[in-house]
Amino acid sequence: MSLTLMLTYPFMQRALIAGTLVSLCAALLGVPLVLKRYSMIGDGLSHVSFGALAIAVALGFTPLYFSIPVVILAAFFLLRLATNPRWNSDAAIAVMSASALAVGIIVISTDVDNYMFGSVLAMTWADVALSAVLSLAVLALFVLFYHKLFAVTFDESFSRATGLRVDWYNTLLAILTALTIVLGMRMMGAMLISSLVIFPALTAMRLFKSFRGVVVCAAVTSVCCFCAGLMASWTLSTPVGASVVAANLALFLLSCAAGWLRRR
Repeated sequence: MSLTLMLTYPFMQRALIAGTLVSLCAALLGVPLVLKRYSMIGDGLSHVSFGALAIAVALGFTPLYFSIPVVILAAFFLLRLATNPRWNSDAAIAVMSASALAVGIIVISTDVDNYMFGSVLAMTWADVALSAVLSLAVLALFVLFYHKLFAVTFDESFSRATGLRVDWYNTLLAILTALTIVLGMRMMGAMLISSLVIFPALTAMRLFKSFRGVVVCAAVTSVCCFCAGLMASWTLSTPVGASVVAANLALFLLSCAAGWLRRR
């Protein structure tokens, strides 16, 4: 089927707009998260978001409005665990992830697929508008505090010594990540959303060495892979979320091969 025809359908237009914005946010935030070894927090938050969305649906609340504050609180908690040397943060994150996932499955024992693997094609214009507003807010805050996030990412001790409010910027990073995860849940589902955070950053790190180069490359990579996955889903009748992940995986493997050839 023609790809031009694809964009004539309103549900594909909605998916393209929301998916592009969320993919961009996830990629930008993924760079500092991966560099700070916080990528597991994104995975944990996706499962917490799944549980919160499930409870919201069961109680008759608006899913996004209910899950956003819950996931932000979870982000604070997980960030504290990750920065506390007395805790086994990986184990704690794994326990929280598994528990939230189990609660979500119990609460919505039917129609689990939409929450586990996403349903971006079912988004309404109201969903797209909310996603656009929150995504633009995330992007604006990331650009505004870019230099501070850069400093905190590479050397927290030096940043703290120079008077930078390291805890505040780590908290900001956690809040922006929480918002992005909640928005991406509708698009990719609990099982796949963390791939939007991790894959573009890893791909960019194979190709560029500077922080700015990695950030720009990750952003371009994420948007291109989402568009490629959406087109592949339309052409091959495959699930959108899985197609986007497959596109990210393919580009990551190509970047690994390119890096290996360059070292040779």
